[in-house]
Amino acid sequence: MKRVAAVAFVIVALTTVAGFAQDYPTRPIRILSPYAPGGISDIAARLVGGKLTEAWGQQVIVENRTGGNGFIAVTDAARAAPDGYTLVMVTAGDVTINPSLFKTVPYDVERDLASITAVSDAPMVLAANGDTPYKSFDDVIAAAKAQPGILNMGTPGYGSINHLVLESISLNTGAKFTHVPYKGGAPAVQALVAGDIPLAIIASSTAAPHVSSGKIRILGITTGELSCVNPQCPPLAQQGAGDINMSNWTALVAPKATPRAIIDKLSAKVVEILSLPDVKTRFAAGDVSTIPSSPEQLDDRIKRELAAYRLVIEKAHVHVD
Repeated sequence: MKRVAAVAFVIVALTTVAGFAQDYPTRPIRILSPYAPGGISDIAARLVGGKLTEAWGQQVIVENRTGGNGFIAVTDAARAAPDGYTLVMVTAGDVTINPSLFKTVPYDVERDLASITAVSDAPMVLAANGDTPYKSFDDVIAAAKAQPGILNMGTPGYGSINHLVLESISLNTGAKFTHVPYKGGAPAVQALVAGDIPLAIIASSTAAPHVSSGKIRILGITTGELSCVNPQCPPLAQQGAGDINMSNWTALVAPKATPRAIIDKLSAKVVEILSLPDVKTRFAAGDVSTIPSSPEQLDDRIKRELAAYRLVIEKAHVHVD
């Protein structure tokens, strides 16, 4: 009798969850963004959230929980009720870099978060000031090797994904640079345009306005695919920089114990949204691609990049106390 009762309980529980997922959502959904309005996670959250609102008739509210290098929003989401009504639009840094970069992280990616789908992918570029003599990646490496540590390379900040691209180039080529970290992508681009630094690793979207004027010259991109900004410029990996395939992507995740039926419903709808022509066009305007995935594919990417970035961070001794 006890066994029959246990089986009956499981059946009732599964039926209840399935029914709950079928009705979901019955009230507004929150998507937390770890960064300020206008950033890649905020843009992704608002584009996806707007389409979810249209599709399901329930308001999707984007809340910017900024601060703590993304810790605040991701931790709040990880600790939220696992009912599908609190989600977070993470960046690659939140889930693949922070766990190795910082000695103490208030969340555990595998333990606390459930993947829904990857959303957007933004390449970075190695760019030179237009008045410098650097016309190719080979020019940069030759100059850096001729005078180790003399050539300045700007990034949006210490420990950023851009910084790890720089460290990867150094590790793979033996070229030594002086890292010049700025407080964000905009100041780094401004410094490059002004000639304060000769080189920088920046988002391709921020480089775009200055390419046609000749103020910035793109020497290579950090992903395996060509960039919309300069389709003629090959990936760094094809120019002797080693196996570099790094980008600043976003993904939608939920608290870990969120029922799988709700995860699947969210994943299917967001994947559908990311395939809409108008959504792809709006992302492409910023040189960003949509990268819909299954939860399992996103899990695999996170695990793969966690290991890759951990190796770079350890070899280059990049850590934040």
